[in-house]
Amino acid sequence: MHCNCGNTKLLIAAAGAVAASAFILLKFCRKKKLTFNDDSNVVYLVQLPRGKRVPSISPFPLKLETYLRVAKIPYENVFSSQFSTKGKTPWIHHRGTDLGDSQFCIEYLNKQFNVDINAHLTKEQRGVARAFLKMVEENLYWVLACARWVFGSPSRAGFPSSMNSLVLYFIQRKVKQYAYAQGMARHSAKEVFHIGKLDYQALSDFLGDKKFLFGDKPCETDCGVFGMLAQVVFNQPDSPHYEVIKKEFPNLERFCWSMREAYWPDWDQVLEKA
Repeated sequence: MHCNCGNTKLLIAAAGAVAASAFILLKFCRKKKLTFNDDSNVVYLVQLPRGKRVPSISPFPLKLETYLRVAKIPYENVFSSQFSTKGKTPWIHHRGTDLGDSQFCIEYLNKQFNVDINAHLTKEQRGVARAFLKMVEENLYWVLACARWVFGSPSRAGFPSSMNSLVLYFIQRKVKQYAYAQGMARHSAKEVFHIGKLDYQALSDFLGDKKFLFGDKPCETDCGVFGMLAQVVFNQPDSPHYEVIKKEFPNLERFCWSMREAYWPDWDQVLEKA
């Protein structure tokens, strides 16, 4: 009987690597029972651990936490890899209620705390604000997802230490599947960059010289746009997306700094604790 010991050792090594990968991914994604104080009116914001360059490596937790700060709603962070029942992050817990999806969370909190940071907008402006929010979250998001996960090889730079190379590999594989199903990843890298540049152009043209999208006061859409653009301006300083913003749309970078300075004065301290 012929035995190819070299192949056998290779198979054993491969099996060990797969087992190790599965263990590490399970360790990252395992669910721990979270406990909350429902006697308090505090909002518990459940999100992934802090990034090294931005408070969140995902635009949606940063959007939601920025909204909480703008609206002056008391909240407490719970850093966890546990996702909502919809399989999403971030999510909130408030007095016995669990709720996922950043926009649904904002709508819920508006009612519970009787706040409306869109109150200064006209009906027409509200319509424009929603259109821009959807452009950013349903289009530009996939542009940036493709740039980071589909056409690039994400390094660990900027990611939480708990997200090692194996975890990033599995995330990348999933994002590629989702981006292809959504449609953005069916385009070439050049075409996707062109799509993103048109979104930057639209935002820049509308923002103009204003501090925020509709003047001197931010609205919900400012939070969403900040959450998205911060991933480029602060988290990916070497990317072609940051280069085009810096060179052709500098008011978008200025906007990010305006939001950061107004509502994240503790930005550096937050990152130091990461």
